This record gives sequence, C-alpha cells and structure tokens, in this order.
Amino acid sequence: MFSPRKFAAVLMAALIVMTAPDARAGEPDFISLSAGWFDLNRQKDQGGEFRLEYRSDYKLWHFKPFLTASGVSNGMTFFGAGVLIDIYLGRRWVITPSFAPTWWRGKTDDLDLGHAVEFRSQVEVAYRFDDRSRLGLSLSHYSNASLGDDNPGTESLMVNYSIPLTKIKKMF
Repeated sequence: MFSPRKFAAVLMAALIVMTAPDARAGEPDFISLSAGWFDLNRQKDQGGEFRLEYRSDYKLWHFKPFLTASGVSNGMTFFGAGVLIDIYLGRRWVITPSFAPTWWRGKTDDLDLGHAVEFRSQVEVAYRFDDRSRLGLSLSHYSNASLGDDNPGTESLMVNYSIPLTKIKKMF
C-alpha cells in the first residue's frame, strides 16, 4: 500500500545514494545570508525576514550542525542551532533539508506563535557555483510542536546566498 512517509524515505535514500562523491568531497563551512517573506501563508503579520547562518563543515554521519539568527521587520527574532544534510543532484544542484529548535521573541497584536521555543524545519534548493558558493530558495515552517496552548505556526520564503568561510577570510 502507498504511504507518503515510505515514499519520502525511499526518495531520500535514493537521493543520498545518487549523490556525486566528487561534488560533496571537501565541502567548506559557510556563512549564509538570507532575505525573504515572513508569514506568507497565514498572513496575520507579514514582514521581511533577514537571516544569518553559520553552516559547519563538520559531519556526523551525513549531518552537519549550524547556527541561525533571524530578525523580522515586525520585531520578531529567532536564535537557534540545528542540523542539516546536503543532498547533491549532480555537481551543481544541492537540496538541503534542515531542522533547528529556536528561541523566539517578539509577539505582536496580530501574531503570537504560542511559545518561546519554536522549531524551524526548512528545505532549500540551491545552485552551486565553481567557487562552491550557493544561491538558493528556501521554504521554512516555524512551529512550537504544541508546547504551548496555541500552535499557529507560520512560514517563510527566503532567497539564500551561502559563501564559503575560506572566501570571506581571504577578503580580510
């Protein structure tokens, strides 16, 4: 019988197996800058979201840790840390699902996310340039996983530019 979860698991396993070893070998750590649209789905308190992330090159199996900080034009902020996995589709395209518990502050009259702890799940699709920098588009979902009495959740659509940390160090 068809199950969406089984299909997703098989698809994820196939993508990992199909990844090009030469594409992922020696990937650097990244600084990722993002800008986009906060609360695009619910549209209770929309705004611009700006995000800064450090994505480590350290791997535990296929997973890499990262740190994230974002601010929204409506005054909300999110700080957290999580894990991500890079799935390579050939040499140029990278799909990066990630998960991060975050500390949220800044409820407004229009949008209260229900708890100080919010979990961000995200998927990013990025084009990988010769210098290993990436330009991508991501969709994020914030949810408190029912830790609070109310769990409205919200989404963000972001444009991301990830630059290898070694390239930044060369500038200085």
